[in-house]
Amino acid sequence: MAGVQPRSEQAYATRAALIDAARALFVEKGYHRTGTEEIVAAAGVGTRGALYHHFADKRALFLAVFEAVEEDLVGSAAAGVLPGDAFGQLRAGLLAFLDASLTPEVQRVLLLDGPAVLGWRTWRSLEEKYGLGAIQSLLGQAVEEGAVRRQPLGALAHLLLAVIDEAALFVVHAVDPAAARAEAATAVDGLLAGIRTDPTPPPSRSPAKGGRRRTVR
Repeated sequence: MAGVQPRSEQAYATRAALIDAARALFVEKGYHRTGTEEIVAAAGVGTRGALYHHFADKRALFLAVFEAVEEDLVGSAAAGVLPGDAFGQLRAGLLAFLDASLTPEVQRVLLLDGPAVLGWRTWRSLEEKYGLGAIQSLLGQAVEEGAVRRQPLGALAHLLLAVIDEAALFVVHAVDPAAARAEAATAVDGLLAGIRTDPTPPPSRSPAKGGRRRTVR
């Protein structure tokens, strides 16, 4: 019949509506203060049965929201980084995550509710999924370009991931997050300078005011 969506398209649209509605509510109110009834009403999908058809429970829906936020961060376009400058891209991506840690969405979903709702082990594995590979790849490219000294890149990538995650948590829990972001960026630059063949640190960058850089963690 004309105008009727195939069942698969309807299911996809319902799932997307639930994720979008939950994402907005989790950012506004937090995971624990958001009820499934509110999510269903905001998504306009009828009853909670629609939610439980797509997600085992509210935690499973939160996991889908978490991954959607991560994917948006990873997929945002890099800006101001010259082709062939893997070290510059690595630095820009790490600092972009610090910028993102100033936004309510990343603060609430990834850094505050994420570890509490999913548990540290799951949260950490997701951080590795979305950041570790990109960090290690850029480090490998930077070595080939002569910008980074040859060293055990697997271990270094894990260390950089841990550094940027802890730096973001430092920012989000600070009394003055903007000042904490500036301090964290200075510290990250100092650490990055230590792995370069030319240890001269690049100039510091202020938080982004428009657009998003591709994050690499």
